[in-house]
Amino acid sequence: MGKVAVGVAVIGTAAVCAAAALIVRHRMRSSSRWARAMAIVRELEEKCGTPDAKLKQVADAMTVEMHAGLASEGGSKLKMLISYVDNLPTGDEEGVYYALDLGGTNFRVLRVELGGKTGGIVSQEFAEASIPPELMVGTSDALFDYIAAELAKFITEEEEKYHPPPGRQRELGFTFSFPVMQTSINSGTLIRWTKGFSINDTVGNDVVAELTKAMHRQGVDVNVTALVNDTIGTLAGGRFSNKDVAIAVIMGTGTNAAYVERAQAIPKWHGPLPKSGEMVINMEWGNFKSSHLPLTEYDHALDAESLNAGEQVFEKLTSGMYLGEILRRVLLRMAEEAAFFGDEVPLKLKIPFVLRTPDMSAMHHDTSSDLKVVSNKLKDIFEVSNTSLKTRRVVVGLCNIIATRGARLAAAGILGVLKKMERDTSTGVVEKTVIAMDGGLYEHYNEYRKCLENTVIDLLGGDSSSTIAFEHSNDGSGIGAALLAASHSQYLEERS
Repeated sequence: MGKVAVGVAVIGTAAVCAAAALIVRHRMRSSSRWARAMAIVRELEEKCGTPDAKLKQVADAMTVEMHAGLASEGGSKLKMLISYVDNLPTGDEEGVYYALDLGGTNFRVLRVELGGKTGGIVSQEFAEASIPPELMVGTSDALFDYIAAELAKFITEEEEKYHPPPGRQRELGFTFSFPVMQTSINSGTLIRWTKGFSINDTVGNDVVAELTKAMHRQGVDVNVTALVNDTIGTLAGGRFSNKDVAIAVIMGTGTNAAYVERAQAIPKWHGPLPKSGEMVINMEWGNFKSSHLPLTEYDHALDAESLNAGEQVFEKLTSGMYLGEILRRVLLRMAEEAAFFGDEVPLKLKIPFVLRTPDMSAMHHDTSSDLKVVSNKLKDIFEVSNTSLKTRRVVVGLCNIIATRGARLAAAGILGVLKKMERDTSTGVVEKTVIAMDGGLYEHYNEYRKCLENTVIDLLGGDSSSTIAFEHSNDGSGIGAALLAASHSQYLEERS
């Protein structure tokens, strides 16, 4: 019996030792994986670094490119497009005007009633629709027919008091948020698509003519009196309510900036100098590129696989279309190389753009003690269940790294524009400058917005907080287009 007992004890001890060895090996493997995951995070943080000195280099590079783009066509990555808007709204505009706002994956139809000097905006109404994905890569006729049909529906449903008098057309401002070579206030040819659109037969054509033909096909009698970039619409809307607005920046699906330039500072402008002495410039700053931009392997891969490789580099670092996708690519690498979500790489994690920036924002803003929002998002989007709190904290940290880089680079861009306008505090000019901001990223991603605004003030230094201000120009692109339709109405002389 003694020998049997000893044998059993030996076997039992061996089993315990084997189990302990398995646990140790598992812990060592887990520890090794975690160390690898943390190494990937540290590398990302280092490569996404935006110290003030680097941001000032980015700002200076932006200013240099602005000068080059104003000097000649094709002289810079920045198009610095002449908008033909040389008079921004004054507040005296009156009547009923319409706007079409095609800014990205959504578009809106608006009607704005203006009450003149004392009335301001009397009323406004809008309808919103999504662009079906197949139309983003289909034909020009299909896209514009869809838009014109929505406009027709909107007009059909409106009250009789908004109907124009006999013999008059409705007038519309068309906000078209893509690079256009403007040829007059109400005509311009598409240079290229951005934001996931790729419709070859529109490129090189007048987008107002495309819309007008579609409206005729839909039986809509509307005259397009102003073709406006969303950023210029935001500038116009901002100026209508605040005379100190001189710059507009869109931070949404894509990103862009517009500002008021002295007409004499535009060498490539060969027309007569406008009476105002000013011209609004549409920068198309999403295409800005500089050796000072902190690019990672994820950015290079995203760019290479995009519809517009080598283009819109600044936009791909800073805008809502791409921030969530950058995060997905980092998480995929951590899953593949460090088993961040377990032994199996989640299949949904391999799907490009499955993680949207609003989801990233929701995780970044999760203040619950157990990061429940992060847990739910990982489960809903990637079908990853039972993540540890430690894992969820890392995800929030990654959101912060990617959003902070984007926001600080956008801030550096704004500093570059202020330098070009000689409105940075280094010039000693104390003129108040208000920057009209719009776009879903700016409006809804609070951490991004706070970081952007604080960085601009910090970079300017001194007492800049009293001379530089940010104003959310809510729906500026829609209202601004209607305001510019009013200020370019074909019936202006009758009213004067």
